Amino acid sequence: MSGVLELIKAGGWVMLPILLLAVLAMAIVLERFWSLRRKEVLPPGLGEEVKEWARGHQLDPKHIEVLRRNSPLGELLAAALDMRYRPREMIKERVEDVGRHVVHDMERFMNTLGTIASVSPLLGLLGTVFGMIVMFLDILKTGVGDVNQLAGGIGQALVSTAAGLCVAIPAVMFYRYFRGRIAEYVVVMEKQAMSLLDAIDEGVIPSSKPTARSKRGEG
Repeated sequence: MSGVLELIKAGGWVMLPILLLAVLAMAIVLERFWSLRRKEVLPPGLGEEVKEWARGHQLDPKHIEVLRRNSPLGELLAAALDMRYRPREMIKERVEDVGRHVVHDMERFMNTLGTIASVSPLLGLLGTVFGMIVMFLDILKTGVGDVNQLAGGIGQALVSTAAGLCVAIPAVMFYRYFRGRIAEYVVVMEKQAMSLLDAIDEGVIPSSKPTARSKRGEG
């Protein structure tokens, strides 16, 4: 523990923002792992469940609102059902509009994680540059002196660069991983939405509002 503290101290003031970025990156990674769980984004069997609702004439506003709050996929399917009495092109436009908002929500904090991945090594390099400047100024004042001490000073100056890379490398890996996972979810949601549109076209889901006469007939 004392050795770690010595390394942090040797890295200079720049180690503080690097450590803060490390904590922030870890928090974002944990939050994204929790929020982007597959069963939370794409509940199994949700698309077929919606079709069963349609066959049982349960597509009332209450059911659609429950679906909208269910998950990102549910929000997308609810948007299609809201427009089920309109032409296919209008339904598709609405799904695309809602899809952009859904993807934006799934990409929450991703820009921050990408920024951490980019800034951390630059902060480390900045700390190394300042450390080298201080060391060479000392050389100008006192001379080269002990070569071993000079080598140790260079090593200490490089600590901040190593710390910056230790933060940046995992941040880049998780950033790429989450972007890939989101892209995979988007493809699946698009397929589910297209399947729902096809069901509307085929008449599995009613595509026209019931008339007052048909309502009286049902009664």
